[in-house]
Parts: sequence; C-alpha cells; structure tokens
Amino acid sequence: MAVFDALERQIVAALQLDPRCPWRKMAAVLGEAERTVARRGSQLLESGAVAVVGIRPRPAVVLVEMRCMPGTVRAAANALSQRADTTFVYTTTGTGDCVAEVLTEPARMGDVLSDELPSTIGLRDSTSYPVLRYFRTIRGWRPEVLPADKAEALRSNLTQDSGILVRQQHMSRQDNELIDALCADGRMSFEALGRRVGVSEATARRRSEWLLTNNQVHLRAIVEPAAFGLDVEALLWIRASPQHVERVGKSLAELPTVRYAAAIAGNYQIMADVTVEDMSSLYRLITDSAWAQEATGVDVSILLDARKRGGRVMRTPS
Repeated sequence: MAVFDALERQIVAALQLDPRCPWRKMAAVLGEAERTVARRGSQLLESGAVAVVGIRPRPAVVLVEMRCMPGTVRAAANALSQRADTTFVYTTTGTGDCVAEVLTEPARMGDVLSDELPSTIGLRDSTSYPVLRYFRTIRGWRPEVLPADKAEALRSNLTQDSGILVRQQHMSRQDNELIDALCADGRMSFEALGRRVGVSEATARRRSEWLLTNNQVHLRAIVEPAAFGLDVEALLWIRASPQHVERVGKSLAELPTVRYAAAIAGNYQIMADVTVEDMSSLYRLITDSAWAQEATGVDVSILLDARKRGGRVMRTPS
C-alpha cells in the first residue's frame, strides 16, 4: 500500500477531525491553496484511499472471537463482512482466527449469537464479549499529524466519543433515508441529500444536523493505518481489576496509537485495537506504557487482514 505524502496526511487527518469539513475551511487552516486541497482530497476519496461513511449506532454491541476449521478463515471473514450489522471484521493471529464487532438491538442479540453467527461458514466455535462502554471508537482515532492549533481549528463535536451506548430514537421515513444516505457517503451535499429524500436543501440540512448532533448516525473517515506508515496493527485483550478498568481505558484512549478501546464483559475487561510502526514499537507499548502498570494481563493478537472497517467492506488485496 502506498504511504500518504505530507499533504495527503494532513487532508486525511482533517477529515478524521471533521468528516464534512469544507475544502475551503480545510485549506485555510492548513495554509494551502483551496484548489490544491480540493483536488487532492477529491482524488483520495475517489480512489478509495479514504472514505467518509456513517454508522447507525445500536444499544447492543458485542465482540465475537471466532475459531474456524482449517482453510476456512477467509471464507468466514468474507461472510461476516457481508452482514449489515458488523462494523469491523479482522483475521488475526492467536487463539481466535477472526474477530468481528456486531451492532444490533437487545431483542435480537439471542438470535444473532445463538442462531445466525453459529451458521457462519467454517465456524468451529466462538466466544462473545458484550461491550459495556467505549473509551474510543474508530471515529475518535487521531494519528499525530497536525499541530495542536490546527487540529483544534478543524475539530468537530460530531466526532467526539461519548462512550455510552445510546438507544436509537424512533425515526421518520425521511430521517431513515437521510441516515442511509450519510452511511453511504458522509460528505454528500445537503442539496444532494434533499434531492435523494425529496425535501428542500434547508430541511435536509436541518434534519441531518439534528441526526448527527443527537448521535443517530456517526460519521468517520475510514483509512488503512499502513497509509500513515503504521504497518503493525494488533488487538490487545486486557485483564484488569474492576477498580482499575476505567483508569486503564481512559489512559488507552489518550494514546494516538489506539484506534479503538472498549470495556467488555467476559474473561477480559478491555479490548483495544492499536497501530504502530513496527514490532519493537508494539513491544514498548505493551511493556512501558503507564496503562500497562495497572493491567494484570495482556494477550496480543496481530491483525492479518481487515475485511471490513467502520462498516465498509475493504477491497480484496490483489
């Protein structure tokens, strides 16, 4: 995978801070020509190197670690990635072959875990870990690219993680159609949203902003960490005493290397997705970080392939 150049890194970092940031504002903050930023940003989006998409949050979230029959891991991962309720699907080293996050409704959890997932092709057995709260989701991941002042000028409250699993409110048909449109293309203009749903541009703007502000849809910029030169991605399965879970989770969420961290129920208390430059950096993260001093144990799974990120099925490597 090609690594972003300096301007591309800044543009992607800006999109992570505000997925709907206008090119004009981005150019002014970055100190670049608007035409250049718009052209380079559009190229990144059109090529698929970065995608701005939305996710419908759900009040019931579970991480599923699957073990597969020999030779079926990729088929299982592909099947999981086609499910509308999975946000990410990774194949990994370690005791599990495949890890997925599933978003659903509480009333559907039994059907998903007892009937649907067990029928996944190649599945031998699995372990489920309900998510209790988030310390960081993918939309909160920020590689250290921009100076603090520029990052603050670009930051949007629409990409701040509350950590709470919010029950979705009853939506009208038009609101649901707006959410579907934003999930497909988080940068779709209000004019285009209005045409798609059959409302005025002003109504599309007002309702979209309400949906985003009230956490009925979450926007995020999806990008492969390797494009930032972060070639090693790993899942950390962390054990911690109950009184230390909150402190460990918040410490993890402050690190730019952490893409995702959640408190979970089960044999582990926290799962974190981290990205670093190399194995030596991963070793230092596990052994020298402040959070590690309060963890009672850490199991590490190296990510082999991301079949789905942020609800978006990734391209199959050529």
